Amino acid sequence: MKDGLVIVDKPGGMTSHDVVARLRRLAGTRRVGHAGTLDPMATGVLVIGVEKATRLLGHLALTRKEYEATIRLGQSTITDDAEGEVTASVSADGVTREAIDAGIVPLTGDIMQVPSKVSAIKVNGVRSYARVRGGEDFELPARPVTVSAFAVRDVRHVRHDGGDVVDVDVTVECSSGTYIRALARDLGAGLGVGGHLTALRRTRVGPYGADLARTLEQLTEAFAVLPIAEAAAAAFPRWDVDDRQARLLGNGVRLDAPPSLGAVPTAVFGPEGEFLALVEAREGQARILANLG
Repeated sequence: MKDGLVIVDKPGGMTSHDVVARLRRLAGTRRVGHAGTLDPMATGVLVIGVEKATRLLGHLALTRKEYEATIRLGQSTITDDAEGEVTASVSADGVTREAIDAGIVPLTGDIMQVPSKVSAIKVNGVRSYARVRGGEDFELPARPVTVSAFAVRDVRHVRHDGGDVVDVDVTVECSSGTYIRALARDLGAGLGVGGHLTALRRTRVGPYGADLARTLEQLTEAFAVLPIAEAAAAAFPRWDVDDRQARLLGNGVRLDAPPSLGAVPTAVFGPEGEFLALVEAREGQARILANLG
């Protein structure tokens, strides 16, 4: 089995761990891991590492993420998405497109966001969702996140049991750690009608977009990986070295760092284009983060 990444188009109803388990069977190896967890309800881009590429996952700069989502205004849920029970319903019939656009403004840019309580965030060593299930009343602290784009694609007024709702299709570009369902909750709260997420599709993680993603059905028919060298070239700055430097690096020797090498993971390639290692500059030397040669 070749080392590399698999960009999976995750189906709804599966956890990220479920996808990893399926990929282990398809790849015939236990050395499979994932980066950037998706909730079971969500679909779309999930980055999977196979064999040596699992060593890249912790270094991948997957801070930029893009989503397509549907927000339902007029209903609040305990999970801030469609997975949880409805806790309040208010008619959203009077909510206008102009009001929605205005409500998005304070949720865009560098903001402080309170994560959804039903999440994996730990509070005093206990997962937040476990505290909710235990009936605890608590508050999570707000965290800084960046929502670089929050755009409305469509607005639909829908007749619904319990009151009229408004479904809003949006596109969101954001930093890692941003909860899209918290954006849905906060948009609804700002409009005075409540809101939750009914659909979520991730279309990009870092440099890997939906155009590279393959469904589990496609992978079952023809399993293939994005070669580790291509994956590294797409994700990291590049440093090409000569034969002597490649040999030294292979022996674990720290090379003198060129001026262009920064304190960020950099992919090192040998004279034949082979991917050798991930390094970063430290006190004038290239410190090896992962030796892949």
